[in-house]
Amino acid sequence: MKVHEYQAKELFRKAGIPVPDGAMIDSLEQLQPVIDRTGFPCVVKAQVHAGGRGKGGGIRLAASAAEAETAVKEILGMQLVTPQTGPQGRLVRRVLIESAAALQRECYLALLVDRERGMPVFVACAQGGMEIEELARTHPEQILKVAVHPAVGLSAYHIRSLALHLRVGGTGGKDFARVVRGMYALMWRHDASLVEINPLVETANGGWLALDAKLNFDDNGMGRQAEIVALRDEDEEEPLEVRASRYDLNYIRLDGSIGCMVNGAGLAMATMDIIKLYGGEPANFLDVGGGTSEERVREAFHILLTDDRVRAVLVNIFGGIVRTDRVARGIVAAVADVGLKVPVVVRLVGTNEEEGRKIIRESGLDVVAETDLDAAVRAAVALANGGKNVHSA
Repeated sequence: MKVHEYQAKELFRKAGIPVPDGAMIDSLEQLQPVIDRTGFPCVVKAQVHAGGRGKGGGIRLAASAAEAETAVKEILGMQLVTPQTGPQGRLVRRVLIESAAALQRECYLALLVDRERGMPVFVACAQGGMEIEELARTHPEQILKVAVHPAVGLSAYHIRSLALHLRVGGTGGKDFARVVRGMYALMWRHDASLVEINPLVETANGGWLALDAKLNFDDNGMGRQAEIVALRDEDEEEPLEVRASRYDLNYIRLDGSIGCMVNGAGLAMATMDIIKLYGGEPANFLDVGGGTSEERVREAFHILLTDDRVRAVLVNIFGGIVRTDRVARGIVAAVADVGLKVPVVVRLVGTNEEEGRKIIRESGLDVVAETDLDAAVRAAVALANGGKNVHSA
């Protein structure tokens, strides 16, 4: 789960991380009280769940009330296109107005969960800003990684290592330590998977300030994070993914043409790999779970058929815990609701597979039934390509 910058900065404030003074507004009428507080120059920042906003014209510096008003008018309601939004862009519904900081230099500092090491890792670079990804690619030696074992916790050694790499001066040492401790506390308190400050700036008086803030949270921890769940903005999420989350379906929309419905994340990934092996492109990742119900299968199939990019559907179910007859009933019920507008390939193997195939067969649905995964994927790719032959591996 992601939150907006203005929400992340409010959490930063609570954690003791210094941030610029400012507030979010969603209409021009709310501007004056905020700039009365921030003064000039101030910054007007589009609030969308995407990076690279400055490159897309979503961040403006204003030296007067007239400039601030013009920036708000131009940014609010714009379709902001950045490298992270895709060509369709994101509608800007809110802007953050905050004081412009007098800074000496920019750095990068992030705390993330490193799944290979199985622990949180700080990532630091003495250069921050919009080109940090390119810098990490071309000059990886400038990136410092400091792992923090969860059994030991954050220590003065970790903070000193980061401060030395970022060339933190003596006068700013306490400010910097407060930033690092606040980031670590935020991760543990709120089940965050990413706490990123880009840029973290050294101010003219030697202090440190989080000029930007990005927080991602582990969905698996949201059952105990009511405060964070309340910050969710469904307008910033893919509508089909929002719909899937209401039925506890693991769904991620992709750019391909073959809709996939699979049980188990590993089998789903393998199915997507085989689709690509035979020249196709998956339209989604969709794991209905190991113990799924007829209702969830029905909703999953609804979601696949709602995606107008899907040209064929591949159902690949291995019935270990899940009963394939339940899956078959869910598919038949979904098709009865919305009709069958694209070809469907169904592979049901495992628990009650004979009953599942019988349900599909007697439904009268025009589907391709396969027991062999390789043959099922080949058929789905061919159908998605309009019946054209596909190459063999």
